[in-house]
Amino acid sequence: MMSLSKLVGYLVLVIFVLVAVLERKILGYIQIRKGPNKVGFMGLLQPFADAVKLFTKEQTFPTMSNFIPYYLSPVFSLFVALLVWLVMPYEIGLISFNMSILFFLCCTSLGVYSTMGAGWASNSKYALLGCLRAVAQTISYEVSLALILLSMLFLVGGFDLSLFTDLQRYLWFMFFAFPLGLLWFASCLAETNRTPFDFAEGESELVSGFNTEYSSGGFALIFMAEYASILFMSVLFAIIFLGGTLISAAFYLKAMFISFCFVWVRGTLPRFRYDKLMYLAWKSFLPVALNYAIFFMGLKIMLESVLM
Repeated sequence: MMSLSKLVGYLVLVIFVLVAVLERKILGYIQIRKGPNKVGFMGLLQPFADAVKLFTKEQTFPTMSNFIPYYLSPVFSLFVALLVWLVMPYEIGLISFNMSILFFLCCTSLGVYSTMGAGWASNSKYALLGCLRAVAQTISYEVSLALILLSMLFLVGGFDLSLFTDLQRYLWFMFFAFPLGLLWFASCLAETNRTPFDFAEGESELVSGFNTEYSSGGFALIFMAEYASILFMSVLFAIIFLGGTLISAAFYLKAMFISFCFVWVRGTLPRFRYDKLMYLAWKSFLPVALNYAIFFMGLKIMLESVLM
């Protein structure tokens, strides 16, 4: 059991490192240029070099900022991004509880406050605009995320993520809920503030968005929280729609592919227009997710009546 847990730990570590490196390598190849290729073998140690550089730089504090929320927001952001990993259905004796879906929804809702605190406490108009955009966007797409989850919960009949691994031994949910899978992926992009929905960090009009006034360790913590969220959403997508257990190598390949898709989208698509982002959430995603929820609820009731 100990060797198995070590193997899983090494796999997770490798995935963390690879995603951080591969984003810049993949973007380089998409844009027909080299990514980082100097530090370590093929640039594999570049993220570590960046982390060391950021944490050793001088920490600046804007004179007119609200110091305590400004200082604590990045810490809280990373804390929430790591806390949500508790919901994973680990099979090696770690925490795994029956209400993991509800816990996930609570943690994603908490993530809004760190962005809002960072933008407001910086006392910068660019940071404030970025945080307002991020809050509106996150709240809008959480509705569609919750409805898609509700549809899948009707199928599995519980709030425990381990139910998804049990019921997808022979057929992935992606096959008969394909539109929901695409909606979930697009909502994850919006939820993690990734391209083409990265309005919170719109450098073309907001300098750098809600993190404009951050430098050194604070910026590094925000950056780490974003990558932890991307990895978590990739793993969650793999559990809900592609099945598999956390002790199989195939599962990590699926999660790795979804993480690659996050980068692929960033290298391919331009940024959306903000009003179109809101229309997409409320006029497209919400009706489709709601219809699927009603359809799966009716399907569940029909199957129960037939079996009884």
